[in-house]
Amino acid sequence: MGREILASVDPFEVRVAILEDGVLTGYLVERGVPLAGNVYKGRVASVLPGMEAAFIDIGLERNAFLPLADIRQKRIVPMPGQEGEELEDQIGRGSITERLRVGQEILLQVTKEPRGSKGARATTYVALPGHYVVLMPTVTGVGVSRRIDDEQERKRLRGLAQRLGPPRAGVRDRMGLIVRTAAEGMAERDLADDVRFLLQLWQGVTERARTSRAPALLYQDLGLIGRVVRDLFTGEVDRFVVDSPAEFERIRDLLTSFPPRLLERVQLHRDPRPLFEAAGVEREIERALHRKVWLPSGGYLVFDRTEAATVIDVNTGKYVGKTDQPSTILKTNIEAAREVARQIRLRDIGGIILIDFIDMDSEKHRRQVLAALQEAVRRDRTKIHIIDLTGLGLVELTRKRVYQNLEEIMRIACPYCEGRGRVLSAESVAVRVRRELGRLALTSRGRVVLVQAHPDVAAELTRDERWKDALEGESRKTIVIRAQPGMHIERANLSTGASAEAAEQEVQAAHNGGDGKHLWLEPMRGEVLDLPEEDGADTPLLPRRRGFLGRLRSWVGGVLGPRRAAGRPAGEPGMPPSGAAGKWQRDKADRSEEWDKGKADRKSIEARSSAEASEEWSQGQADARTPRKARRWRHRRGRLPPSGAPDQSGVNSKQRLPETSEADGREPRDADSRQDPGRQGRGTDARGGAEARAPAEDR
Repeated sequence: MGREILASVDPFEVRVAILEDGVLTGYLVERGVPLAGNVYKGRVASVLPGMEAAFIDIGLERNAFLPLADIRQKRIVPMPGQEGEELEDQIGRGSITERLRVGQEILLQVTKEPRGSKGARATTYVALPGHYVVLMPTVTGVGVSRRIDDEQERKRLRGLAQRLGPPRAGVRDRMGLIVRTAAEGMAERDLADDVRFLLQLWQGVTERARTSRAPALLYQDLGLIGRVVRDLFTGEVDRFVVDSPAEFERIRDLLTSFPPRLLERVQLHRDPRPLFEAAGVEREIERALHRKVWLPSGGYLVFDRTEAATVIDVNTGKYVGKTDQPSTILKTNIEAAREVARQIRLRDIGGIILIDFIDMDSEKHRRQVLAALQEAVRRDRTKIHIIDLTGLGLVELTRKRVYQNLEEIMRIACPYCEGRGRVLSAESVAVRVRRELGRLALTSRGRVVLVQAHPDVAAELTRDERWKDALEGESRKTIVIRAQPGMHIERANLSTGASAEAAEQEVQAAHNGGDGKHLWLEPMRGEVLDLPEEDGADTPLLPRRRGFLGRLRSWVGGVLGPRRAAGRPAGEPGMPPSGAAGKWQRDKADRSEEWDKGKADRKSIEARSSAEASEEWSQGQADARTPRKARRWRHRRGRLPPSGAPDQSGVNSKQRLPETSEADGREPRDADSRQDPGRQGRGTDARGGAEARAPAEDR
């Protein structure tokens, strides 16, 4: 069947398929306007000596990257007849800082499309491709395509290129020319017409550069259909089929200066069925997106793409061979080498490529596999460099990257796993949910804690409910677990409320942008949002370390802490019961609160300076010498000794103590506050000790 080119034009994309003997070997897609091949007049935005590169503003979202190796040492001289302003600023010699400076205007051409977070790559060596030759106006010399094997033809074409090269302005040398594969067997007149057309194109670029200010677009390269006609439509192609009448006429106009035999091979698709479907190309395109590709013998290839390289693994799969193991491995590797070369072209994979062939002990077999790979990549127009096969069966090769490959155009990183290809298991997520659920149950005020999770995670949480019963008994809350179909397996919603319905409304309000309060987990991002404070809460809900007394109070049904008891009506969960038993528990809680306050005061003294701590310790020692009988009397009565009674320091209790200064920064205690003077020696602060010795009316 030979070679065919099929072009399908849609309003939002243009697709081109290349078939060789009925097998899809190339697939090109274009969406939007391409950047590679465009010529710009840019302005230097930054110069990085440490990277030996510069970033150039060419009017795009991201600046273009210009390495030192792609920077000329001389600026472009205007063509004859062009007078006025220079085309670009002077370019220096030597290091990057000597060649470029910030704000400098320079001509450059984009060589690689933007990819991911990287901007376009550019060069100052401009190349304008035609059908037969490539004009390089910024350099000298000639070259011939390496795909032309006949040595006599190569010499003839080289001589033609040396004669047809246009002279460069300001110097005696001629512009550089590269003879393309399509020029094989063509007459000198055909090459001269191509050179004349490219020279006029370059004159238009220099004229626009002379009258434009950076950043500015000077030359827009052809679209996908035009590039295919210019670069791929040669005498080796049997037919060129296109399904758009407008593009069909445009292609015929482009071929007016080409040999007549090419014009006859252009056809318009008139079948009511889509072009790619009629040719059986759609199924092959779907296969090109698969990670696993099966070989005819039963083996298969696995394609894994990373940030740095593309790795291809070869496996025998279902193929077991017929004679011996070395022969089985050799046949699989040779078959894989040919398919790898086709898949690289089809997927347009660029950059570093690693091929992991099956290990071979025979050096002869290794050479056969490497030769098969080298022969298979000869059909690829893109430059490929193959490194020798290692002892481990690895082949390293590099392929020039110009446009985005098929994977980058057709697909995006999975929003579910963020491109990792793996997610946390349901058991791992359940463990984290239990941990966060225990923290939330012990620190929240709601009666019900609601958990919404993926069905697999919910099933894991309810598989063994002993942990749930224990947590409900300790926190005195009801825990409700609900499966939420469609939820991310690594995500869970935790919310609290007076009931399960109220907690669910909190989640919905938060999702709708309201004031709902809930806790959500998303381990793949590694962050947990804390539960917001309740309305009217004076202190944030922080987990409290529970000691022996706290555990004892929980065991006998006492309160969990004064923060929960504040503002709750009698009979509410977490409050002591009414009656004599409740009075005993409340008195016990009050004594525990005083003990905790004493411990907090001791910690505050330890955090102050040594001078303040020493003074307060002296005051505490003075209070400690108060008679035990008086201390017991005041503790039991809950009030201070009678007015005028002397304290242990001998100072009359009616004598007023100095008022607290504003510089001290501490407010005096309320008149209803009580402090046990017998505990002053345990570390209460100096203010508390002084107020305990002062009469009630003075405080």
